[in-house]
Amino acid sequence: MDLLASLLGLAIGGLWLLCVMFAASIGIAGTVLWIWMLVEVLIRETDKGNNRLIWALVIIFTHWLGALIYIFVRRKQRITEAGR
Repeated sequence: MDLLASLLGLAIGGLWLLCVMFAASIGIAGTVLWIWMLVEVLIRETDKGNNRLIWALVIIFTHWLGALIYIFVRRKQRITEAGR
């Protein structure tokens, strides 16, 4: 009975560790995406009509969600307009 309880405890501990590692990797990936898009906005976005400032503020205040919005809404449009 003690062996079964220790094996069950070990399995639960391993599952908990996998969940923590998964959550940490998602957090790190979101932060990397956030920094990448913020740098891209500050370097490549045109300042016509305060686009650079507005997109930088959107990305800063909404973190990875703002970075995803920038990727799907503006980045493709900027690349076709400016070619970079």
